[in-house]
Amino acid sequence: MKGYQFTERYFWVFMIAGLVMGLIHPVLIDFFMSLLQPFLIVMLLLVFLKTDLAQILKHIKNYRYMAFIVFMFMLVVPVLLFEATSLISPELAVGILLLTAMPAGAASPALTDIVKGNIALSTSILILTSIIAPFTVPVLFWALHVDGLAVTPWWIFKSLAFIIFLPMVISLIVRRFFSEFIAKTTHIFTSINIFLLTLMVFAVIGSQRNVILNDFIPILWQTVFLYLIFILLHVIGFLVGFKEDKKGKIAISTGLTYMNNGMAIVLAASCFKPSILLFTILSELPWNTLPGPFRKIMRRI
Repeated sequence: MKGYQFTERYFWVFMIAGLVMGLIHPVLIDFFMSLLQPFLIVMLLLVFLKTDLAQILKHIKNYRYMAFIVFMFMLVVPVLLFEATSLISPELAVGILLLTAMPAGAASPALTDIVKGNIALSTSILILTSIIAPFTVPVLFWALHVDGLAVTPWWIFKSLAFIIFLPMVISLIVRRFFSEFIAKTTHIFTSINIFLLTLMVFAVIGSQRNVILNDFIPILWQTVFLYLIFILLHVIGFLVGFKEDKKGKIAISTGLTYMNNGMAIVLAASCFKPSILLFTILSELPWNTLPGPFRKIMRRI
């Protein structure tokens, strides 16, 4: 088995290793944290280079169906989970709303690729949810009477646009002038993204190592709750994609479950109290450990 094949097959081992190392021996954390955005840009660039852009446009042109998906992602699911969680804990409900109101994660096409889903559909969902997020996120917090979101829609839109559209433009240029090189190296793009994801996990978990280890029991319960939410999001994603084939269902489920929690962490750090920030950081645990079991389940379906 070649190195890149081993990495793709056991990608979950690398992610868990990054998580464990972040808790045990975090080094150069400030350096790696400063590279989170560049890592995301590189990951998306590699995904775009592997994806047929014509297929992305084809999905986006199916505007009624894509509007339904975006409506479910950005409004229906966040509101339902917020109201349900409010019955348990109002504070947890705010954290859940913050996470589920985010657009699909910038790395979700890479995860879709790892799980062998429809990358073009995943990328279409990423683009559309990212475009609408600057408008839906503030509206949700206002409509649900949640205080504390002191951020402008323009700030969210600007940040997301840079992360998403810069690699898209670069991929078009690279495709034009280096098509032969891309054809020869495409097979290693997924394994490169796995290593980048591992470094991101290491950095985020390592940055909160002391908080996590010093308040273990409450954090354990919050983590269990987050795992249940992520599993539920997987199920909801499959129901939303009832018209799709297996690859399409994987793309929709992945986009809904693996939201842009990095953006949620930034918003929590800027606008909410430390407990909400910690809750969003804990989402890294299911975010990075569930893709492995998800891929195994998908192989048996």
